[in-house]
Amino acid sequence: MLTVDFSRFPLAPGDRVLDLGCGAGRHAFECYRRGAQVVALDRNGEEIREVAKWFAAMKEAGEAPAGATATAMEGDALALPFPDASFDVVIISEVMEHIPDDKGVLAEMVRVLKPGGRIAVTVPRYGPEKVCWALSDAYHEVEGGHIRIYKADELLRKMREAGLRPYGSHHAHALHSPYWWLKCAFGVDNDKALPVKAYHKLLVWDIMKKPLVTKVAEQALNPLIGKSFVAYATKPHLPRVDAE
Repeated sequence: MLTVDFSRFPLAPGDRVLDLGCGAGRHAFECYRRGAQVVALDRNGEEIREVAKWFAAMKEAGEAPAGATATAMEGDALALPFPDASFDVVIISEVMEHIPDDKGVLAEMVRVLKPGGRIAVTVPRYGPEKVCWALSDAYHEVEGGHIRIYKADELLRKMREAGLRPYGSHHAHALHSPYWWLKCAFGVDNDKALPVKAYHKLLVWDIMKKPLVTKVAEQALNPLIGKSFVAYATKPHLPRVDAE
């Protein structure tokens, strides 16, 4: 289940990609399949070990084209272990809402992104997230949980202040908003509640079968209740300085 829409965020074979806060690796795997040179970075060592296993399995199965590479590594988003201008593409999906120093993370992403490079940022959308917070303290008052709710214009402003040039945005995963509202209403750790179990089956069916009816429904509902806000931006080239 991808949050970044690669039809709006073009990726070329050979692009060097950083998936920052990669989690289980869903975007990193897609970039690898598209022929990129991928670095998946996360502070969670257990998840990174799993991502590395999946990279190896994908290589063994021939899922990645010739020339594609994939590395999984532990790291700190506020102190990235890469030189300036190391990547053509940076993706950070559902991460910034967890980090107190979000401006510091943006600064690090801009530092390692090449001039002319592209960045995709996704965060929980303001409206659906406010409902979750209102229904359940346990949803967000946990170690490593969500510490802020972004409004779209606030995130775009912070991206511009970091030196990025936003060029597009959209909402995603409308069908997932009701699921999380149910989870919050019945208890975020209560997977046995009948409405939660029933809706989870619907989501699994949608992911596995990709039926037209849910695709159309989600496209129609995304502008209204899309769970995620997705913003795309470029890092401008430095102005040319004519030699005297």
